[in-house]
This record gives sequence, structure tokens and C-alpha cells, in this order.
Amino acid sequence: MKLSFVPFDLVFKHAFNVSGYSRTTTPIVIIRLEHDGVVGFGEATMPPYLGESQESVMRFLDNIDLSKFSGPSDIEAILDLVDNIETGNNAAKAGFDIALHDLHGKIRNKNVSELYAVDRSSPFSSFTIGIDTPEKMVEKVREAMDAGFRVLKIKLGCDQDREIMDRILNVWHGPYSIDANQGWKDKEEALEFIHYLKQEGALFIEQPFQKNDLKNSAWLTERSPLPIIADESVKRLEDLDAYGDCFHGINVKLMKSTGIREAFAMISKARARNMKVVTGCMAESSCAVTAMANLSPLADWVDLDGPFLITNDPFRGVDLSEGKLILPDLPGTSATPCQKFLDSALFREAKLVC
Repeated sequence: MKLSFVPFDLVFKHAFNVSGYSRTTTPIVIIRLEHDGVVGFGEATMPPYLGESQESVMRFLDNIDLSKFSGPSDIEAILDLVDNIETGNNAAKAGFDIALHDLHGKIRNKNVSELYAVDRSSPFSSFTIGIDTPEKMVEKVREAMDAGFRVLKIKLGCDQDREIMDRILNVWHGPYSIDANQGWKDKEEALEFIHYLKQEGALFIEQPFQKNDLKNSAWLTERSPLPIIADESVKRLEDLDAYGDCFHGINVKLMKSTGIREAFAMISKARARNMKVVTGCMAESSCAVTAMANLSPLADWVDLDGPFLITNDPFRGVDLSEGKLILPDLPGTSATPCQKFLDSALFREAKLVC
């Protein structure tokens, strides 16, 4: 198998604002894994809180030695080897995992849903409304409505949370969730606000407190009338074992979990514990989002809007129809690179590791 990779920057349609920071681009690394003329593609995406960069991802990929494997069929052994190279590097491992699943599925002429025995369906996905002025957030809500989304995820965690919700609920009358992105500080105020949100039709609350503030998370989970969902607090399977009792559910993302294999394991374990599941994404292209969409029928709620937030998607994959995600009928992850990207000098200069 031949492994190559190239850095790329995704550009947002709007500045992406959450509690704590703002950005207009997201760095990614696009990964290409080839065997006997068949090519699989993957994506490693680096949001700030993961602590990874294009340089660290490419350095990690440089250290992958696939010489002992005759092909991609032994996914478990290959991913075990990759996971044991170094601790951390979750996004780098996820990008490789996606490429490996894409390659393996194409060789077997099966999509990821079939590889994991998941019935394909077309779930509704939420659309993310990043923190901004109340006026700008209402404008983004109207754009989401025009695009056909039927569910929202609203980012909060600032001094104007109540005003923002009052303004948004004047124009939005459908289902929505709240993502505080670790921005809430006072547990009593949080609980009072959640009771208000419950009355106003919210579905669930995601990551209300700092990721390590498990005491307040557990306190809120015990009292909240809405499900409390962990995001930053639970990245991998081991975190679910350690901290799962502090939340009603988890948001499973490929870049946190190291890829499709562990994401599926996390979903299965959460279900066994009667926990709620969200399948989510970072700011990702259609490469990674389409990969995750194969597992989304297993979730209670789906938040896979990455491709709809960017202007320069280098892949084509999952589409939107009346608010629902539609997967192409293709093997592997079902995502395909755009010809314009394949023809670019950037891709032709991709670093090759044999």
C-alpha cells in the first residue's frame, strides 16, 4: 500500500465563532491510500482544541510503516499498529482510518454502512449557528431555512444567551439543540436557563461546562429536564468508560475518536449503557462527513453540516434534500474527490510514503 498526503485549508462561508475563539479557516490534511490501482481517501481536520496541526499530522503519517501488510483487508491489525505509534494524534489517526475504510470498501465493493451492518437511511441533520451578534445569528437562521435545514444547533456561551434565544425563537419554530461549548460557568444559572429552553422546545444541551468540570456536569445531568451531552469531555472509548456517568449521552466525532472503527465502538457501548448518541463533525469537508454519515442511522440526533459551512469543498459526497442527508450509492465512504482538486499542483505534489 502507498500512502500520500497533502495539506489543505477549508474556508468558512461565515466566521466560525464559538465560546472562546473565532476563525475563518480550518486546516486539514487530505490522505491518499493506494493498493493495486484502487485509491482510498481520508481527511484529518484540526480544530484548535485538539492540539494538532498540519505539521504534526504529516509528521505522524510519516511514521506509519505498512510494509508488513499485503493489503488493506486486516483493518483491525493495521489500525492497532497505527494507534500504538504514539498517544494522542486523534485527528491524524482518524484521517488514516477513513482512507483505509474507503480503500477496503472499494476493493470489496461495499460501502461503510455495509461493512458495519448499518441500514442506510436519510436522517435529518442540524445546521450550526455560530455565536455572533443577535442580529447576525438571526440572519444565519434565515439562511439555514432557505437552504432547507429542518433542525438547528445553536452555539451559546456568552453574556447575550437569553437575548439571542429570544430573537432566534421569533423566526425559528422547529427543533433545535444548544451547544454551550464549555462556556457556562454557574450551575444554578445553567439549570434555570435549561428549564426555559425546555419550555421553548430544545432537544438537548451539549457541553455546558469546561471539559474537566465533571462535578458540575454530573450535578446538572442529575437535575436537567433536557439530556446533557458530552462533547469535549469524551473523546475516545476510554473516556466514555471513565466519564460517561456524568452525562446523559455523547457526541461521537471521527476526529476525536480516531476514526470509523472506534466511533462505531463508542456508539455501540453508549447504546448498551442506555445513553443518547449524537453523530457530529468538526469543520470538515465532504470526505470525513460522508464517512460519518454511514453510521448516522445509529444516532438519536445527527449534526453533520460541515460541507454546508465551507466554500471550497475538495470532495463530493453527502447531499441535502428537505433537511435530510442523502448518501451517494458508492462503495467505501461514498465520497469522491473533485477533479479540480485532483488536477491541482497541490495534490500532484503530495508527499508519498511507501
